[in-house]
Amino acid sequence: MINNIKSVFSIKDLENLSGIKAHTIRIWEKRYNILEPMRSNTNIRNYDTHNLQKLLNIVLLHNYGYKISRIAEHSSEKIELLVREIISEKSTKNHAINAFKMAMMNFDQALFFKTYANLLSEKSFREVFYEVFIPLMNEIGLLWQSGTITPAQEHFISYLIKQKLLVNTEKIQVLEPTRNDKVFVLYLPENEIHELGLMYLNYEILLNGYKTIYLGESVPIESLKDMKQYYDNIVYVAYLTVQPTKDEVNTYLQEIVTEIMTADSQVWLLGRMTEFVDLIKLPKSISVFNSIPDLVKEL
Repeated sequence: MINNIKSVFSIKDLENLSGIKAHTIRIWEKRYNILEPMRSNTNIRNYDTHNLQKLLNIVLLHNYGYKISRIAEHSSEKIELLVREIISEKSTKNHAINAFKMAMMNFDQALFFKTYANLLSEKSFREVFYEVFIPLMNEIGLLWQSGTITPAQEHFISYLIKQKLLVNTEKIQVLEPTRNDKVFVLYLPENEIHELGLMYLNYEILLNGYKTIYLGESVPIESLKDMKQYYDNIVYVAYLTVQPTKDEVNTYLQEIVTEIMTADSQVWLLGRMTEFVDLIKLPKSISVFNSIPDLVKEL
């Protein structure tokens, strides 16, 4: 049941959520009557949740090869039936991403868990994360930036994904490490709170048989100094999404080099702010990775 949740969408919202240009949506609407917009007193079109769900289903069918003219002949119920019939390996990913988006828009935990359970019946957790959760979080970042979703909706879906990560991580944390040549210390710099990518890396590194020490968000350099008293061959893994800023990132890394690095330690970096890292001025033991899969290959 939806109470006090954003249930009215502009055509720009529909564009952001479906990936179909507003101009194309207008053409489909005018020519084929596929949506039923509400009109404000000033004649501005708005759309309800039913319209959003119908559009997402239409886009899935269209991507699967159905012509818009054919889709338009069917009722919303028939369109939903067609979508259920064709959810094969080819379209499971897109259908799941759309279902997770609807769960997020409506704060619908039951839909999230049902969609996740369906995915897990045919994919490993790793496949679900790579094929569905990573693209979903990338889309959610753009939806948040464009104002289509609220921070509360972003936090809601992120927390549910974190729950699944923690459950799967715990299963392998209880196992003894099988590789002892390195110890991984995972952390986020001060004022950095975007933790999901780092949490998944923790899962992957554990899966590869290494010991990890997960320190989490907003860790000052001072706290990292303690690590070298306990372990040799440390690889520090940090995700730099918004902190340190582009103007501060190189100063921050110079401080890391001075304060915490030893002859046998390394620093592995990911995140948006790494594009501003000047590797020429830093030791070769500092590496930048463009994506989670790139880092995982290095394990």
